[in-house]
Amino acid sequence: MNAIDENLISTLWQPGSSRTLEFSDSGGTLNVQPSGNLLSISINDSQEVAETIFNATIGRVIYELPYSELADTGLFLKGDSRAITNQTGSGMTQLYVQSGVEHPEILLKYRPVTSSTTSGTESNKTVNDVRLYVVNLNSSQELAFMGKVPLRISCTNIESSISTYNLAYQPNALIITADYDGVQGQVSIPISSTAYGAIINVELVVCEVKIERWVR
Repeated sequence: MNAIDENLISTLWQPGSSRTLEFSDSGGTLNVQPSGNLLSISINDSQEVAETIFNATIGRVIYELPYSELADTGLFLKGDSRAITNQTGSGMTQLYVQSGVEHPEILLKYRPVTSSTTSGTESNKTVNDVRLYVVNLNSSQELAFMGKVPLRISCTNIESSISTYNLAYQPNALIITADYDGVQGQVSIPISSTAYGAIINVELVVCEVKIERWVR
């Protein structure tokens, strides 16, 4: 599962790039679930700005372990439990052990990450650039295999959309809330302004990654 993550991370933000690997046989079942893991992202400044900017499934990978007992349920091998983070915290990857229906599972998924900068003034208002990064696996093949599984991981596309909010007041912060596979989290982005107000550009960058069975 760590190899899947490392190969996937190496393709991010590079459309057309791909990696291949052979998932080794450890006695369990590999499941690629493109329709799993619903992510909803909303923004709010506690005044006029209140909008949902993303709401879709982004996929996940699960390895069902062959053993019925595991002491490390809840252990994070990469990342932590936060549903959204910023670039000063831990990264996008969440790799952890959870209880499955019949056996413990190792779950791999990718949470949204935020960043922010200011870029001068426009119309006497401070310009704030907020960016959200999302990794979307929902174009992957739905797979359920035991044994050795040859995989190809490809970055197929990057989609970017920008929403601009021209505000005549002075907001303190933009709250970004993620509901990520049933877990909620928030990031507070400080907003700079002048006496005339603030301009907030919110850019959503979605990197589409496809996981499929590799036919040599």
